Amino acid sequence: MLVDMPLDELRTYAGTNPKPSDFDAYWSRALEELDATEPEIELRPAEFTAPHAQCYDLYFTGVGGARIHAKVVKPKGVTSRAPAVVHFHGYSMNAGDWAGYLGWAGAGYVSAALDCRGQGGRSEDSGGVVGNTLHGHIVRGLEDHEDKLLFRQIFLDTVRLARIVMEFDEVDPARVGATGGSQGGGLTLACASLEPRVKRIAPVFPFLCDYQRVWEMDLAKAAYKELQDHFRLFDPTHAREKETFYRLGYIDVHNLAPRIQADTLMFTGLMDQVCPPSTQFAAYNAISARKEMVIYPDFGHENLPGHQDTIFTWMQEL
Repeated sequence: MLVDMPLDELRTYAGTNPKPSDFDAYWSRALEELDATEPEIELRPAEFTAPHAQCYDLYFTGVGGARIHAKVVKPKGVTSRAPAVVHFHGYSMNAGDWAGYLGWAGAGYVSAALDCRGQGGRSEDSGGVVGNTLHGHIVRGLEDHEDKLLFRQIFLDTVRLARIVMEFDEVDPARVGATGGSQGGGLTLACASLEPRVKRIAPVFPFLCDYQRVWEMDLAKAAYKELQDHFRLFDPTHAREKETFYRLGYIDVHNLAPRIQADTLMFTGLMDQVCPPSTQFAAYNAISARKEMVIYPDFGHENLPGHQDTIFTWMQEL
């Protein structure tokens, strides 16, 4: 069964979604806004405790004034600068259970796990409301100025979290990695593209790549369904289709990927009909840093056996 291009074509595919002509200026302006935003960091001991780790709720201010939450787990008894890994979750979800980060603490790593704005955790939407504002996050702001695109703000949240972690007394800023699956995979790529000090990344079947390719494959379903919803509600005759994908190009991870300097280990299932393989390869092929892809020919957007163990082992080289 083939759900996308043959593998030989995937290895050279460069993407379909256009890259705006002012793309670099757009992200320079975004990073300047982040730099001008006071982070107002709060680190509070969490209710959850573990014998070998210290657990904290981290709050900081992102662009637009939204308060953002992340879980931080530090190993106890660290006597020297430790490596760290920043974790990003899947679309609609949250940072997950504390217990999921205890293995990293046991290996001597600091972990920080972001709650994305307006999704399943404690972070605020950029509109300043607490709680779920999920439906339409890809297209949120598309009818406004491009600086209002919600994923612009979420990408900047990943950068701020990585920078905060790099400034922890216990952390060696030269040994910080990032990982996540689906939306978390896309955010992993975005984080490394916008914060070049991130050393190692392990994205798993990344979302948020090559939107126009998803559309042309008639796979604007599941997590990408809001693309279809947007056209049905705001452009039913597709009079502005070209403009829509051009504007989505600002938050298309495959356009950001050439900036990545981190060592990259990506995981892809060739049967993926949620985040089609070609969209993932569009980002992967744009990376010029040292990279490797682990391919699962018979798997889709699901658990890829052994991938978590592989990431854990690979990150130990930090």
